[in-house]
Amino acid sequence: MARHASGKKAWGLSDRSGFRYRLAEMLVEWNGLKVGPDEYEEKHPQLNPRRIGPDPQALLQPRPDTATEVAGQVLLVMNPFQSGSVGSSVITVFEPSHGRSTYNVVVFRKTQAFDGFSTTVLNKAAGYTITVVDANSYTITVTGETATVGGIRGGGGVATAAAGVASTRAELVSQFTMTATGVLLSASTFDSISVTFDSASKTFDEA
Repeated sequence: MARHASGKKAWGLSDRSGFRYRLAEMLVEWNGLKVGPDEYEEKHPQLNPRRIGPDPQALLQPRPDTATEVAGQVLLVMNPFQSGSVGSSVITVFEPSHGRSTYNVVVFRKTQAFDGFSTTVLNKAAGYTITVVDANSYTITVTGETATVGGIRGGGGVATAAAGVASTRAELVSQFTMTATGVLLSASTFDSISVTFDSASKTFDEA
């Protein structure tokens, strides 16, 4: 079996400086260079940085505050809108188990135009005050556009509905009779204990 000579009297030239050193004393660096013992350099730690994973985002067993959580957008059924008769501006909206009430405001997004109603009108920024038909549907009344055929379903497959800013103006108007300038003429009973507004004395009277 072949053997190497001890090299105790051999000399070597440094790959870095070219200086002569005893071959037995020379060292090999991480990059393969053979250098003298006074030239030897360890590999810098930054050349092999430690891999750091992403920061954790999710919480363990979170408990969101559902009491104050704002309801988000609800994906409606395919073609959730149905136009009324020809020339009508009333649209029936189908939203199963909507849980909404008359005078609620609903904002629609991602709708598609149908039967004379444009996307701009359907996606009205302020939304529409609704009138509940049943647990699965309600109606809205748009302005400026009417049905061209009537009785048509449309709106697309990705339309959403979300609660808009609540407004009681429609409810108040339905209880009071006013002039065009806003002068109160009369009032009807508006709650369960029969409280009415006396337009003469401008006071509330209980029947």
